[in-house]
Amino acid sequence: MDRLETMRVFVAVAEEQGFAPAARRLSLSPPAVTRAISALEEHLGTRLLQRTTRVVRLTEAGTGYLADCRRILGEIEQAEASAASNQTEPRGQLVVTAPLTFGRMFVAPLVLDFLARYPQVSARMLLDDHVVDLVEAGIDVGVRIAHLPDSSLTAARVGTVRRVVCASPAFLAAHGTPRKPADLASLDAVVFAQGAAQQEWTFGSGRAAETVSLRSRFAVNGADVAIAAAVAGRGIARVLSYQIGPEVRAGKLKVVLTGFEPPPIPVSVVHPAGRTGTARVRSFVGFAIEKLRATAWLD
Repeated sequence: MDRLETMRVFVAVAEEQGFAPAARRLSLSPPAVTRAISALEEHLGTRLLQRTTRVVRLTEAGTGYLADCRRILGEIEQAEASAASNQTEPRGQLVVTAPLTFGRMFVAPLVLDFLARYPQVSARMLLDDHVVDLVEAGIDVGVRIAHLPDSSLTAARVGTVRRVVCASPAFLAAHGTPRKPADLASLDAVVFAQGAAQQEWTFGSGRAAETVSLRSRFAVNGADVAIAAAVAGRGIARVLSYQIGPEVRAGKLKVVLTGFEPPPIPVSVVHPAGRTGTARVRSFVGFAIEKLRATAWLD
């Protein structure tokens, strides 16, 4: 097995976290995968993987080598795609990342539609609310909900989302509809946060920003659960506008304090500069931009 094939085997083992699943992915026998990794570690003179009976984990050296392998293999693929300029039919594996809820609601359906259109393409999706380094993780295309810093990524804005305050009509009827942020202090809040529970909400921006302390009896790190609690009348919640589109349309939730919302957050399709050389990435980027710009729940 040559050096590049050995790198591909190592990347598969690292991503699948096991020799057997990597073998299935590569259509190789498990012993062949084991021999390739052993030969690679012997050649490099260092241990790349820590093996246990249940899982395979990267060593510190393996983590660095994985990033290098992904970069090298990506550059080779790019070079081959540029040379084969007559390749017009998308093929090969597409790797896409998106935030968890947005990915489930919007990105996964369009990826499946893309696969139906192009039968020679396969896809791997990584749904994660944390920002993933596309180059280091070997990802072709990402969807970001954020103000993007200057970087080497190429970005196309497809819309914006708002950070909104909402509650069920029954909750508002029982406790009153807040007219200004300060009114929230007397209402039960359902707090949704990825990290430590936030006991304050900030409205506006700059000098006009206003922070309100919350009276919260329920905090959760999952948007779906926070939305369900709000629908059930357990309190007032703050989420992103796209996350409650269906509930608002069905009359289960009502958005309040719209005049005090912070500036909208951009939604963008991003990819590493130069990654659009392959037909599959080039086609998917255009496909995703068109579909997401037509999405009803993006402002």
